[in-house]
Amino acid sequence: MSIRIVRLGTPRAADEGVRIGTVRRPPRGVPKTEFASGDWYDVWYPNLSPSPDHMKLALGTHTEPDAAKAAKDWTAFTRLFRREMSEPDAARTLDVLASLSHGANFSVGCYCAEEARCHRSILRALLAERGADLV
Repeated sequence: MSIRIVRLGTPRAADEGVRIGTVRRPPRGVPKTEFASGDWYDVWYPNLSPSPDHMKLALGTHTEPDAAKAAKDWTAFTRLFRREMSEPDAARTLDVLASLSHGANFSVGCYCAEEARCHRSILRALLAERGADLV
């Protein structure tokens, strides 16, 4: 049993289980009735997504022409998002998901193409720190 960290909208693995969308907003232009069938997510859980201001900082690292500034901004985003995820509700959610990973298959994801510059990379690390079984 384990957690997969996925890009929402990509084809599901055969044994992936429930897909949890840890995004601030639903996919644009997709009817709600097609979220699951379109491989977006089964359950929307924005509680594990960055706040809008922090999300803007992270997205800016994708388009920043100055690599040093982009790296500095990503470091700042990582620190800020980890702080958000240390708040009691988010921390308890991460603890529950880590525990559930030992008895069920499921996935968490976001839309970003590059996991290394996406909050899901930080979620992966936070779940691993809690002893989650990760694919």
